[in-house]
Amino acid sequence: MINSSSTLGSAETQKSLLQRLPKDTGILLVLVGIAAIFEVLGWFVVEQTFIFNGQRLFIMILQMAIIGILAIGVGQIIIMAGIDLSGGSILGFAGIVAASLAQSSEYARAVYPALTDLPIIFPVLAGIAVGALLGFVNGSVIALTAIPPFIATLGMLVAARGLARWYTSGKQVSFLTEDFAIFGSGAWPVVTFLIVAGVFHVLLKYTVYGRRTYAIGSNEDAARVAGIAVKRHKILVYTMAGALYGIASIVQTSRAMTAQSGTGLMLELDAISAVVIGGTSLFGGRGRIMGTIIGVLILGTLTSGFTFLGIDVYYINIVKGVLIVAAVVADTYRQKRVAA
Repeated sequence: MINSSSTLGSAETQKSLLQRLPKDTGILLVLVGIAAIFEVLGWFVVEQTFIFNGQRLFIMILQMAIIGILAIGVGQIIIMAGIDLSGGSILGFAGIVAASLAQSSEYARAVYPALTDLPIIFPVLAGIAVGALLGFVNGSVIALTAIPPFIATLGMLVAARGLARWYTSGKQVSFLTEDFAIFGSGAWPVVTFLIVAGVFHVLLKYTVYGRRTYAIGSNEDAARVAGIAVKRHKILVYTMAGALYGIASIVQTSRAMTAQSGTGLMLELDAISAVVIGGTSLFGGRGRIMGTIIGVLILGTLTSGFTFLGIDVYYINIVKGVLIVAAVVADTYRQKRVAA
């Protein structure tokens, strides 16, 4: 006869052991599993190694740094139970403004010929400021008018793209100064991503800013009753996210050394995908920067792996869709269990 008390004790012990594991262990195992699959396929399909190629891994992380910065911005909005569809468009417009102020005097067709050869700090601050301003507009519209975030940021997605076309008259902004190239060269994009991730990990985990963000995402009414200025904090979070989009625009523009109205197209969807795959709840109140970083690495591994195997890159979108749906289903199931 089975001893029910020993069975119960064993179950409790297993539960205790699981609780001691790092919170992002599950999603980390998914990343390791995907990388392992590509490694095995590499041996048999192309007879090359995938995981242990340092150059390939560095290029992968370098390519995902911009999406990573965007993901950290939109991730804190999702933690707050919001959404932002305008990240890629804000990145595009902010990058164009920065590029127009980073042009060399050799470029006779500069948008503003009198503002060429400026110190590098001016285009950098301009790009970040434009991103923050548009983020502030997003937050203000959402907080003060009660318009759903989906609609408000969808409007900004279209408006920012229109501003980019108006600002450049549909032309490409090129011939940037050599000093501006530093932000996109070498390991700088990765370093920038890691610094941003470190700063916002601290902000979300150890500061009042983070506690208020999680509180609003968990229960906005309860947060309001607790004395949190919900509207003001929403505006702040969207503004911070916009500033991060501006930082991403500097890295993107510096890497390409050119800017155009189509820059950043669809990047917001990759950023949201990374956040959701990384375990952040679309219901709000739950999510971690480390999970977002792992989500970014999963997307980067998929892209790099498909290229490594010579598989049509369009299939990546199918896999992304499956992963996103799986992550949302798992989150929905978890929410139901908590409610029960």
